[in-house]
Amino acid sequence: MAKAHNNHDEPVAPLWVRRPEALHLIAYSLAALVFTGQIVAAILRGSDWPTALSVLLAGGGVALSWRRPWAGLVVTSAASFAVTAVGHDPLSVWMMAVLVLFSVTVRGKQPLVGTGIVAAFFLGAFMTLGGFRGGAIVGAAALFSAIAGGATGAALRIHREHWLTLEERAESAIATREIEATRRVTEERLRIARDLHDVIGHQVAMLSMHLGAAEIGLPEDADSSRQALVSARSSARTVVVETQRILALLRLADDISDDEALRPTPALSGLEGLVASFESIGLDVRPSIDIPAGFVEPSVGVTVYRVVQEALTNAYRHGEGAATVEVRERDGRICVTVENRVGHSPHGPGSGLGLLGMRERVESSSGRLTIDNDDERFRVHAEFSPLGAVVR
Repeated sequence: MAKAHNNHDEPVAPLWVRRPEALHLIAYSLAALVFTGQIVAAILRGSDWPTALSVLLAGGGVALSWRRPWAGLVVTSAASFAVTAVGHDPLSVWMMAVLVLFSVTVRGKQPLVGTGIVAAFFLGAFMTLGGFRGGAIVGAAALFSAIAGGATGAALRIHREHWLTLEERAESAIATREIEATRRVTEERLRIARDLHDVIGHQVAMLSMHLGAAEIGLPEDADSSRQALVSARSSARTVVVETQRILALLRLADDISDDEALRPTPALSGLEGLVASFESIGLDVRPSIDIPAGFVEPSVGVTVYRVVQEALTNAYRHGEGAATVEVRERDGRICVTVENRVGHSPHGPGSGLGLLGMRERVESSSGRLTIDNDDERFRVHAEFSPLGAVVR
């Protein structure tokens, strides 16, 4: 059974939904009260044994229905014949039969079958042994009391099942949302760890090397400058140690394989492999990659790789035909252009988060991103300075 949430933002299920056995206890308590009242009345009136036996038969049917719902319902309903035959008002037996019918339908039994059994016995006793005493009004009351008992029990059962279904869907949606959020956080932590390890770590190592070279080249009497360089190299080593500590925290409790965690950060040199990976899954890619031979800031290389990756992902999911990829140097800038024809995507419309993330990544590298979509062609164009300077 689904668990009710005691959250101020969520509705709490009624008690009878969380504890359906309470409905059975109430129904059988009322039936027991009616049965006890009839026994007391029979004793006070000094009724003969056939009358007492007919009331006991109805009570026995109620008790039997606790374990065997259908058999108990038939016995309790049939007791109306016995009570009518001895000349007494069958109202109390009708009440017990309706309460048993309510409990039976709440437990999931067929409401139409149960209602038909009770109505058949009620009307049969009324029209045969009862001789139509009370007229059509009593007959209609007997019929509709049976319908009311079965319909009420079935309605409460359906309402409870509907409530539990909604709770299960809500719990499933919350669990899925939490899993997706955890996955995204893990991916972002891994990306940050890679960038720290390969980009910042590389730069700090280069800084330490240049500081060491500068220290060696100092004249003999440059003690103060030498001391400053020694302190700078010490600070660089401290940065490396702190970076490693941050990496350990970022990768703590990751369920990602060691191969994935240790995979190097994407760079310009990996573009050909990236294109090949998309070609292997069926995307027609027409690359034109002319990677600059000079120095390129590692963070810029990562961003260029990610832009091409996201653009080709969009082309694969939402485009058709060939996708052209162009990466080359123009006027001292690295220009990236990915273009494809817009198609009818079997994956449905995208969320737009990929393009938003692409723009944020380009801007973080001081680049400039342009996205053109004229309903026929989709074009992504990005420009970067190799040294990570701001592109105007």
